[in-house]
Amino acid sequence: MTTLNHTGVSHTIFRLLGIPGLEDKHMWISIPFFISYVIALLGNSLLIFITLTKSSLHEPMYLFLCMLAGADLVLSTTAIPKALAIFWFRAGEISLDHCITQFFIIHCTFIAESGILLVMAFDRYIAICYPLRYTTILTNALIGKIGVIIFLRSYCTIFPIIFLLKRLTFCQNNIIPHTLCEHIGLAKYACNDIRVNIWYGLFVIMSTVVLDVLLIFVSYVLILHAVFHMPSQDARHKALNTCASHVCIIVLFYGPAIFTTLTQRFGRHIPPHIHILLANVCILLPPMLNPIIYGMKTKQIREQLAHIFFSKANIILE
Repeated sequence: MTTLNHTGVSHTIFRLLGIPGLEDKHMWISIPFFISYVIALLGNSLLIFITLTKSSLHEPMYLFLCMLAGADLVLSTTAIPKALAIFWFRAGEISLDHCITQFFIIHCTFIAESGILLVMAFDRYIAICYPLRYTTILTNALIGKIGVIIFLRSYCTIFPIIFLLKRLTFCQNNIIPHTLCEHIGLAKYACNDIRVNIWYGLFVIMSTVVLDVLLIFVSYVLILHAVFHMPSQDARHKALNTCASHVCIIVLFYGPAIFTTLTQRFGRHIPPHIHILLANVCILLPPMLNPIIYGMKTKQIREQLAHIFFSKANIILE
């Protein structure tokens, strides 16, 4: 492009601004970020510990939940510490390679979480529609293979974007008005044609997250059809109750993401800092609230938590 001929520069160092327009409030904004991160770390670590150490929780639903908690830890740890560094120390400088790495991990983890939510919907479908075959269908070997497939899908779909970004020459600007690196947010500062980046990014979203949402919707249509054909009201209530926590997490995960996408597409008059705050909500809320929701909604996890904390309290009192 002609801009490259004028500048002769391809930026390798970028600067994340945090939340433009709210620089004087960064210290206050950092408080919910920090609290959310601490809760996410403690809640998901505890959930993983309980699931792995308690043999009574070595069931498909809890193993999938353990995968989700692990993904939440990776997602929040990749994004939030850098945001806090910007808020507290104005340490927004980031290399191109580090920026691409952060983007790669965040997007891989996001797609992996979407895949985990899909298999959790499949798990609930099998548990409700084929309860007698549940343990024979969802064996530990199959669960392990599902975990590998989820990882490979997210890795293989996002990996080509690294090359799509590395081919670009960033000669327009090196100031990124955000708390984290995004694919198109970084590509738009290139002097090259980025239509391939845009179309491939759309393909990734449609072939992963959008497809997952459609399949989850189909799963719950089948689940509801089976539930409302149960003869006993108690059986219907119990079946719906087993799905409640998963539905809450689905809404929590996809809701902010869909709302953020709609505001970016149609909310052109919305201030930029609102877009950035909404994008951060997608990373802050699910890792923080997922373990809380499952802790409150799942009897077995509540019992294990009570056993851990009350036994420790008794030891201290003695």
